[in-house]
Amino acid sequence: MIPSVNKEGSRTIGLLAYLYGPGKHEEHISPHLVASFDGMSPDPGRDPNATLTDLQRLLDQPVMALAKHARPAKHVWHTSVRADPGDRTLSDEEWAGIARRIVAATGIDPGGGQPGCRWAAVRHADDHIHIVATLVTEDGHRPDDYRSGARAQAEARLIEKELGLRRLAPGDGTAAQRPTSPERHKAERQGRARTAREELRETVRRAVAGARSDEEFFHRLAGAGLLIRKRAAPSGDLLGYKVALPDDLNKDGEPVFYPGARLAPDLSLPRIRERWSADTGIAPAPRQDDATRTGAGAPARARRKTASAAWQAVLFVQQGEDAVAAAHIAAAGEVLDALAATSAAHTRRELREAATAFERASRSHVRAVRGHDRALRQAARDLVRGGPALGRGEDGAATAMAIDMLFFLITATAHWHAKKGHAQQAEAATRAAQHLRSAYQSAAAQPLGVLHQRGRRLSRPMLQRQTVLLREALPHLAEQILAEPGWYALATTIAEAEAAGHDPAALLSAATERRELGTADSVSDVLVWRLRRTAHLPADASPQPGPGDTGRRTTASGTMTRDSRGRRRSGEKPPGKTR
Repeated sequence: MIPSVNKEGSRTIGLLAYLYGPGKHEEHISPHLVASFDGMSPDPGRDPNATLTDLQRLLDQPVMALAKHARPAKHVWHTSVRADPGDRTLSDEEWAGIARRIVAATGIDPGGGQPGCRWAAVRHADDHIHIVATLVTEDGHRPDDYRSGARAQAEARLIEKELGLRRLAPGDGTAAQRPTSPERHKAERQGRARTAREELRETVRRAVAGARSDEEFFHRLAGAGLLIRKRAAPSGDLLGYKVALPDDLNKDGEPVFYPGARLAPDLSLPRIRERWSADTGIAPAPRQDDATRTGAGAPARARRKTASAAWQAVLFVQQGEDAVAAAHIAAAGEVLDALAATSAAHTRRELREAATAFERASRSHVRAVRGHDRALRQAARDLVRGGPALGRGEDGAATAMAIDMLFFLITATAHWHAKKGHAQQAEAATRAAQHLRSAYQSAAAQPLGVLHQRGRRLSRPMLQRQTVLLREALPHLAEQILAEPGWYALATTIAEAEAAGHDPAALLSAATERRELGTADSVSDVLVWRLRRTAHLPADASPQPGPGDTGRRTTASGTMTRDSRGRRRSGEKPPGKTR
């Protein structure tokens, strides 16, 4: 349940005319009174003898009783109270009780013998009511309505519990503005799944992901087909911007523009600029030229780098200072936006849902110190510049690897917000993690299936040796892993890592230390991706030798490698390898 306090206005009759009228888009249905300060106020919606002026005069009476110079310039208090879309339809009697509780909690009409203001609650839709009040009490004083918005929210949480409605987490003022009723009705008439505000917010978020300058940001907005208006100072300096969808028009046939700050608090131009202007004094993260991130294989390389950046970011969120953790959390939102924008069809929907849900988790009252998050922002940039990924081969497997690492980063974010008491953000991060889990299952099914089959074909001595190694390296997890279906994929990965010259025991230990595994559906799956990333093995287990690589492939009985002269040799352990 969402109360939205909007104060203050100056014309009671104007607000009543809107509440009892058809609405801007004929969305008001059967407007009528459900409650009032005295329980018997005239109802212009149901009583043919009552008029809007009758109700207005009754509500304004305490105001007009004051001397003209003592009347407040803005005396009209207004709030809407909206049920969640998933809630049942409430009766008029239930809405009446809700209205009385809201005016009491906000100090408009506190009850208990205390003088209150005059008010009326109007219902013109199934899912919400409007409460209009005049801000002069019966004894001629100003009501104690300090922080009435916060008080209304607190009362709404109690109402939700008592009426069995969806219980929303308390807000902290950092959420993006919700679409208004007219915006939702307009989207329905136009056949849009989302409102223009929501579409614009997602498009602007994607344009920000990994961007480094005003020019690049606005180039991306234009490339996405948005109309752009820039606001400049007399000096020519750019101060802000507005965006619109070309086909979202007002009644005069003109595009409806939204300022960035009205889309989300962190999408104003000054806040966006913080992302690429915070590099001074912070050592840059190693990176290659952007030119090396395009072309064949770029999507897979970008996803591997994303996995590495997410792996490191988990530590900053779990152990770093609050401002640094907040920066990594905000940058994680950019990575999710970039990954969703470049994902294959079978993972696109869940990744978009994850990015949309996490948007709420990316902001809190902990102000991010930007710059420390450069590795994640660079990962977002690489994803965008690398272009769309295929849903198969190295692209598909690298996507699963990246999603796996991001799942743990987003889960760490949920824990961080929960510790800080950020209820809405913690809930949003948890929802994002659920969508990532679904996306991972789609992305990982094929590559893990290939690894599983290879593991099933490993020789018995090889599997026995891998089992002993696992029990020695991870005694507390070994039996759980051996019982999982993913064990065979992990056995294959261990064999390939060993053939590549790595110490598998050290890799396993490094893959489990300082990173929680309790939220993993399959520990063996997680270790597969962590080992393949750390050992630089192809994500899809396909032989893809790079420059200077001697080449290698895994066979059913062990590992086949080529030495520096190109001669073929096989064995379970490369010469000079220590475990």
